[in-house]
Amino acid sequence: MDDVDDVDDEGEYAWPSGPDMPTPEAMRRSWAATARALPVGARVAGVVVGRQPFGVFILIEDVPNAVGLAEITAMPHGMKLPALGTRVEGEVFWHSHHLQVRIRLDEWRR
Repeated sequence: MDDVDDVDDEGEYAWPSGPDMPTPEAMRRSWAATARALPVGARVAGVVVGRQPFGVFILIEDVPNAVGLAEITAMPHGMKLPALGTRVEGEVFWHSHHLQVRIRLDEWRR
């Protein structure tokens, strides 16, 4: 991958935070239900709550304590990471041992 500046020149990076963010314990307790509610291929929507050079974290709508990750490896060359607070949609393509739902964003499929 090229330099991070080629991916995001805004420098707006932040770890997931905010009053709606589930605690790590809540995510652990809910993981089995999250994985059942969001199988591979499921459509999801949510809000970007964290941005890092490797991707964005998404608080998934309608599934309590579910956090998704859309990694930069799925992003086409020349695109930018969505900004914090942006509502995004996509498809579940994997479940991570980090209690994250891996998501491929619709805007990255074009």
